[in-house]
Amino acid sequence: MVIRARENLFGAWAFLIGVVLALAVGILSASLGQLNPLILAVLVILGLVVGFVNVSAKDVNTFLMAAVSLVIVSFMGAEGIAGIEFLKIGIGNIVSSTLGALLVMLVPATIVVAIKSLFSIAQK
Repeated sequence: MVIRARENLFGAWAFLIGVVLALAVGILSASLGQLNPLILAVLVILGLVVGFVNVSAKDVNTFLMAAVSLVIVSFMGAEGIAGIEFLKIGIGNIVSSTLGALLVMLVPATIVVAIKSLFSIAQK
């Protein structure tokens, strides 16, 4: 019988919903041309939830390393791939807007976890 931890279930769902929403928003915004501010606000809130709830004290270093790597690669990828077309389809714009939407969610989560980490270091 498998016992599953439920301590990070809400944060894990928030992260999964945020990633799926960021992918959908990124793909749709490439064809529509603009990101909806309400959906961006939802992504920011999901990022804050992930930062506050999802990351336990033992996983802070792993999360920060992965999140900072994703933020850097997403930013550079969004800037570098924007104009690429394949068979008259703006693949570069789709990838660029998707990476931008992921950034909107990941940056608040990374900031919250980094600040929590600094506070835990200051308490020692």
